[in-house]
Amino acid sequence: MMTMGNALAGGILTNTNQSVSFLKNPARDAAIGLDGVYSNPAGVAFLPEGFHLALNWQYAHQTRTITSTNEVFALGKKNDGNATKIFEGTADAPVIPSVQGAYNKGNWSLQFNLSVPGGGGSCEFADGLGSFERVVGSIANTLKPFGVQGYDMDGYMKGRQYYYGVQLGVAYKIYPNLSVYGGMRMLYGDATYKAKISNIQVKTASGYVDFADFLQATTPAATAAGYGDAFKSLQTYADGVNLLCNQDGVGFAPVVGVDWKYRNFNFAAKYEFKTQIRMKNESTVNKAHAIAAVNKYRDGEKVNEDQPALLTVGAQWAPIDVVRLNIGWHHFFDKNAEWYNNTQDLLDHDTNEFLAGADWDVNNKLTVSCGGQLTRYGLSDAYMNDISFVVNSYSIGFGFDYKVKDNITLSAAYFQTSYGHYDVDYAAQKMMGMLAMPAGNDSYTRTNRVLGIGCQLDF
Repeated sequence: MMTMGNALAGGILTNTNQSVSFLKNPARDAAIGLDGVYSNPAGVAFLPEGFHLALNWQYAHQTRTITSTNEVFALGKKNDGNATKIFEGTADAPVIPSVQGAYNKGNWSLQFNLSVPGGGGSCEFADGLGSFERVVGSIANTLKPFGVQGYDMDGYMKGRQYYYGVQLGVAYKIYPNLSVYGGMRMLYGDATYKAKISNIQVKTASGYVDFADFLQATTPAATAAGYGDAFKSLQTYADGVNLLCNQDGVGFAPVVGVDWKYRNFNFAAKYEFKTQIRMKNESTVNKAHAIAAVNKYRDGEKVNEDQPALLTVGAQWAPIDVVRLNIGWHHFFDKNAEWYNNTQDLLDHDTNEFLAGADWDVNNKLTVSCGGQLTRYGLSDAYMNDISFVVNSYSIGFGFDYKVKDNITLSAAYFQTSYGHYDVDYAAQKMMGMLAMPAGNDSYTRTNRVLGIGCQLDF
């Protein structure tokens, strides 16, 4: 219901920006560098012998904006008669750390990667969501024949989600120009979700009154008129929602890769197998709830939150010694993952990303980089909702490396994602008992900005 989704760049449940090197040039799939411990692990075998260590810090700020239109919003006390309302969430991930390390000796490369491959922060909707308020507005709309003229309510939602990743592996140079990699990744998911629909009131000729008190006072007359069962069904909404849910779970998956050097070209590929994760709930919700989305967070429930398999393919070309041009392609096998209520089946197709970038060694100390990424999801109207959504986007990044000493390199980068809009029209539908929701529409978009600094040590 309140999944924050990924805080950064990548697939629906995957962060691909696990280093500052990615921020300054996202097309890292065939690059030879220490960040390749994640993006091109087979290529790390071509680094010089010795121990290499990189420390990265990123700060990400996002907004999620849903412009929701429904006639029932005009009945809301806080909406000034407007049928359109904007719900905005702010997501901050102030500290996103990652560490990459490799020890190269002869043809062997022993590697590790510590990062946040999914989630990475918290998202707060101070006024809740349109799907929350539509329920309350639809109640007021349905009760117009019983003297109800409007409603008031307080909504709130906050989600915090981190997937911590540890990846260990080994690369080996079969030939001087060909290397292979095999490794294992562990993901630990930790999440907390809070939601409230509270202080529900309905407006009557006497003013605003508590919704539960209104039902208690009105039910006898409604029962006499033959509406008793319908009023009982509305009773399930009287107390609103008060949800606090903590989740955690662990998953493992193999990772394999290959890198081939040919003259001034380098080609590489990597495949991350699907990580099966079942997040177990500890929640204040103990039984089935009238608002179906809340049931994902029932106490003791095990929620499918697989991280999909990922195939990356890349190429690098050095037309001259000091310039490297990169391209890449990512394919996330979203439809083969298992998510709650099989929502992966609602996607039209898997996620694809297309990347390009360049690095230029200005001198023997300074390297400047830039690049971009185009992300295309297989979105459908049935998949999209204001509880958890993504939108097609393009991203740009730029930054630099500066070699302070022969064995110390500092990095800094900025990365920004521009999102499109996705509009959904939804038809009227029966909710429960006598409650019906009028037709309306939602428009979704987001913003994303990331700043990163890093340091690499070579021994």
